[in-house]
Amino acid sequence: MSANLAFELGSSAAVLGWLSLILGTIASIKPIGQWALCLGGRIIPLLLALLYLYLVIAFWGSAPNGNFSSLEGVNQLFTSPGNLAAGWIHFLAFDLFIGRWIIDDSIQERKQQGKQGRKGLWQLILCLPLTFMYGPTGLLLYYLFKYLSRSRKQRN
Repeated sequence: MSANLAFELGSSAAVLGWLSLILGTIASIKPIGQWALCLGGRIIPLLLALLYLYLVIAFWGSAPNGNFSSLEGVNQLFTSPGNLAAGWIHFLAFDLFIGRWIIDDSIQERKQQGKQGRKGLWQLILCLPLTFMYGPTGLLLYYLFKYLSRSRKQRN
């Protein structure tokens, strides 16, 4: 498999995963929501992990001057299209997994606070796209919302 094909497959799978997470979050029919969350937050990240592993093995040694000990070494690693595609798939898999973790943590937090229904859903609607596009920034925003929510509850 070429690096370009792996990039296209991985990117398409990630978009499907994120759409599944959003569907799972807003679905009013519980089995559909659970299935969508499993697909987007468990199955697709595992498939991306397999694609990543394939790329690492297939393109091993394709950038002999590359290493992880300096920025220049990492730059050299990514001069190989296969390594670049592997790095991209790595980001996609972990960001998608973190998106699912945010949803799971949000559900647990709402249960602990005794909240019912869709209260707090707007926070996920903001955090999930940000996690998709900018990974750690979406996670940071989620924790900020979580902290503010707990602070507000303690004041009341």
